[in-house]
Amino acid sequence: MPDDAGIVDTLSYQEMPDLSIEWRCYELKVTKSDFHSKAKLSFVGHYNYFVLPLKLYQEVAAEIPAGIGVLIYRPFDKDMLATATEAPVTPGYLTVARPPRRQELQVPASQLTTRFIASQAREVNKAKQMETGLKQYGTDRLYQELKKRHQHYDVYDPEANFYDQFIEDTQSAAVTALQTEVDALSLELHDLQQRLRED
Repeated sequence: MPDDAGIVDTLSYQEMPDLSIEWRCYELKVTKSDFHSKAKLSFVGHYNYFVLPLKLYQEVAAEIPAGIGVLIYRPFDKDMLATATEAPVTPGYLTVARPPRRQELQVPASQLTTRFIASQAREVNKAKQMETGLKQYGTDRLYQELKKRHQHYDVYDPEANFYDQFIEDTQSAAVTALQTEVDALSLELHDLQQRLRED
């Protein structure tokens, strides 16, 4: 995407009956300060939307440019969830609060296609990382992540702290490994002493 077009939060496309491609761009905003951010809005598709919580939409509705649609996120009601016969696969749903107006693409379709493919590749990599877990991360990276969590350390409830759990598990594993080694050496020593006696 050209630098002056910004970065699209979410991009989707649909092949129409005449085989043309329809592009939709979505800007996700959660807070009022996020909505008023200086970041470039990437409304470059045929149809463009803000995706907002209901409360934020009510606060900023008058500031949304003409032609831009709005999708409202609504979390599932807890009482409704309690009576659901099947567990939902998402934490909520989206409704169209304001439909968008069609416009011509603001960038070449080839650039949108390239970005779309790149984003799919990123998602595949994320899925692979989730599958392999932490094995792919170096010790330095893991240490940096642990340091970030230090601010949540609870001195009054050490058992709830990841640090303490990690140290305890590590020490326990080390003791177990050392004990296994000592047992193996003791058995080997016993065998050697037995052979000496027999000789």
